[in-house]
Amino acid sequence: MKLSFEIIKRRKIWYILSLFIIIPGIISLFIQGLNLGIDFTGGNLMQIKFTQEVSSTEVREVFSQHIEQGFSVQETEDNNYLVRTGVISEEQNQALIADLSSKFGDNEVLRNEHVGPVIGKELTLKALYALAIAAVLMVIYITFRFEFKFAIAAIIALLHDVFVILGAFSILQLEVDSSFVAAVLTIVGYSINDTIVIFDRIRENLNITRKIEDVGNLVNHSLMQTLARSINTVVTTLFPLVALILFGGVTIKVFALALLIGIISGCYSSIFIASSIWVELRNNYTQKKLTKARA
Repeated sequence: MKLSFEIIKRRKIWYILSLFIIIPGIISLFIQGLNLGIDFTGGNLMQIKFTQEVSSTEVREVFSQHIEQGFSVQETEDNNYLVRTGVISEEQNQALIADLSSKFGDNEVLRNEHVGPVIGKELTLKALYALAIAAVLMVIYITFRFEFKFAIAAIIALLHDVFVILGAFSILQLEVDSSFVAAVLTIVGYSINDTIVIFDRIRENLNITRKIEDVGNLVNHSLMQTLARSINTVVTTLFPLVALILFGGVTIKVFALALLIGIISGCYSSIFIASSIWVELRNNYTQKKLTKARA
């Protein structure tokens, strides 16, 4: 029994669904932006684990004695606290640790990172350069291997995935740091790989079928041939990511969540968006060609 589902004929539904997901994220980006970590803004990040029960209010009181403003205290789990501050001196840092030990007993500093604002700005630019270079190289490769319309459809699908991740992190106000950049680049690679597999099957079917009466039916047939592969790949990838989110450490959970959101979005965009965009471009090109021939 062959699986059949009219994906291409329902492409306006997928466009509306994508806009329904992306637009709230874009609005959130304009209103509250991203919760940039110290990798981008510069500052100090301390992760402290206390042996005895301590409230976030008590931790905040100790930090307020050393830092006037511009810090946040976040309780994570197992009596762990993440404290973000502006740039502080080594003397302030040592005084804070000593004060915490004297008031709350034994504690373990799991992380104590310092990043200057210059490094943060450089990291932001490098992240943008990496995404831009990756996009250009993908356009060149896909145009060489397939055609330019395939390249445009693939890049639109990748932008779809990037906006989904950025929007989700903006709405949830999850911290964006260097690991987030690594997650985005990983998702771009995953998504384009899935898209290329589908495009390759479309190209094969185009070569087999010399006379194409309806390109939408051909693309839909190609999607049905690769659908099981796409679903199996994403499901097996999600298993370790869910395990990392449930049982991984605090520092890896946000990275795993970014991958989880991106891989689901990448699978969706490869199947429902990239192929639909290519059909739109192909039909538009064919229509212009017919109009020119009639003229």
